[in-house]
Amino acid sequence: MDKRRVMIIDDEKDFLKITKINLELTGRYEVETISDATGILSRIKAFAPDVILLDILMPKIDGFEVCQKLNKYPSGRNIPVLVLSALDTDKDKLAMTKLGVAGFLIKPIEKDELIAKIEDALRNR
Repeated sequence: MDKRRVMIIDDEKDFLKITKINLELTGRYEVETISDATGILSRIKAFAPDVILLDILMPKIDGFEVCQKLNKYPSGRNIPVLVLSALDTDKDKLAMTKLGVAGFLIKPIEKDELIAKIEDALRNR
């Protein structure tokens, strides 16, 4: 079975490192991490992720802007986005839902819950 491609976009480098290791240890995922969303569309084109894990609060370009860019990019609209954030407000969830995200997870995230959400997003793609 081919590995599914997961792109993680988050400015917390420790979170990126731990999440990448946890996902790759399953043997089911190839993971690319990005700590700065500048130039995100070219990175997405080069890696061609099956799913994107996205933080909301980031410097320069935040998660809202990343979703807006994806929605304008023809192949970006078809990539499920799971938001991983410390923000847990209905306002943020509603705004991200309007941008078409596939799910919303609050940090800290348990590995098994994350994998289940990734698999759900891939099935419902």
